[in-house]
Amino acid sequence: MATTGSTVKDSDALEAIHARLAKRGLLPGEHLADGGYVTVNHLHAAAEQQVTLIGPIGNNSSWQHRANAGFSRAEFTIDFEHREATCPQGETSGDWLEMQTPGRVPSIVVKFDRRLCDPYPVRTSCTRSREGHSISFPPRHLYELQERNREQQTDSHWLRTYGSRSGVEGTVAEFVGSHRVRHCRYHGLAKTHVQHVLTAVAVNIEQLHTHETPAHHAREPTALQKYIIGRELPIPHWWGDD
Repeated sequence: MATTGSTVKDSDALEAIHARLAKRGLLPGEHLADGGYVTVNHLHAAAEQQVTLIGPIGNNSSWQHRANAGFSRAEFTIDFEHREATCPQGETSGDWLEMQTPGRVPSIVVKFDRRLCDPYPVRTSCTRSREGHSISFPPRHLYELQERNREQQTDSHWLRTYGSRSGVEGTVAEFVGSHRVRHCRYHGLAKTHVQHVLTAVAVNIEQLHTHETPAHHAREPTALQKYIIGRELPIPHWWGDD
């Protein structure tokens, strides 16, 4: 269980979770995550911990992709060996800049001078800038990992692997619906964390019990059902046999 302040985004807790798991010797080789976690920053941080982050990569957000017209970064050929990129019209630029911003993943920017772009009538499909065009992308190991994740999303093996994560959503629903975990009985992060841990233990015990006694058990009647039974009213057809 990872307990954070209410203003902390879920995805911001991922790196600290990996750090705690590594300290306890429980770091996984692969981590199945929601699409909101599978960003370049998280791929980079997970790779440094020797963890492969698996999850759906978001769609291309460029205006060309949204308009289904023009040339987005995906149409450029990137040559990491020779540190250059080639545009869809065959023009190659070696204006390769490696950018490093504190606290952020390194990025690479390749600039195409306007003299390369101006002769082509499709220039406006590539860029709206009058100063030429530039594309940015992460370092090679992250770029290839990101592209591999994107390509594998429709692969049956990838889908089976990622399908293992579906049980997480049911567990989250159980926490929220059955145990009201979003309502805290205590003040302070430390006490709240204890409540979360104890609730997680209870959920684990419930799930183990369910696996050990797979026979069908009738559900407890709902408040509406108890009302109908108590007043001997006709049982609706949608009630079912359970």
